[in-house]
Amino acid sequence: MATRDKSTLVLIIFILCGLVIGGLIGQLTQGVSFLSWLSYGQTFGIADPVTLDLGVVKLTFGIMFNINISSIIGIIIAVFIYRKF
Repeated sequence: MATRDKSTLVLIIFILCGLVIGGLIGQLTQGVSFLSWLSYGQTFGIADPVTLDLGVVKLTFGIMFNINISSIIGIIIAVFIYRKF
């Protein structure tokens, strides 16, 4: 049972690495004319952060996702590499 939990964790790490590397590639190719399609995507999340002021502690919550084509390709490649292991 422990190996299944480890393999799930490794898969999640692979997917997150693919997402981050793909997003970085999308940002870098934004200015290149023939590769600009890789940066096409959508941004969604909480646009205005929610603030909770408790007097002693002030907490701010917010999250934004920027998914683009290269991020999706990065996830697919990461899952493919994981399957080869």
